Amino acid sequence: MNGVSRLLIGLAAIMGACGVVLAAAAAHLPDASRLAAASSMLLFHAPAVLATVAIAERAIVPARIALVAATGFVIAASLFAGDLALRQYAGHGLFPMAAPSGGTLLIASWLVLAIAAMWPRRG
Repeated sequence: MNGVSRLLIGLAAIMGACGVVLAAAAAHLPDASRLAAASSMLLFHAPAVLATVAIAERAIVPARIALVAATGFVIAASLFAGDLALRQYAGHGLFPMAAPSGGTLLIASWLVLAIAAMWPRRG
């Protein structure tokens, strides 16, 4: 297993932990719907990162393309969730259009993974 894969697995684990923390905060704080959405985004995409790394490592899909998708999942879900959490706690976002940028990057990352799945295998 290469260093990029190990890093992505570690980041996915952190995403999962943060997702659980945000879910708990959303359950206990009044008017915390942003935190629930942030939690969901992290908790959905942490396993997606793990699965993408696994299929890349097993050579089911081209590793380089799949690892681009997994990296996109980490960056995009973190952007999206970070923006929503900061809005909840600080009253402002990371930067203008951070959450929509994260969402757009998530869509692009899923499409990159689709391309990896359809990429022809080398003989």
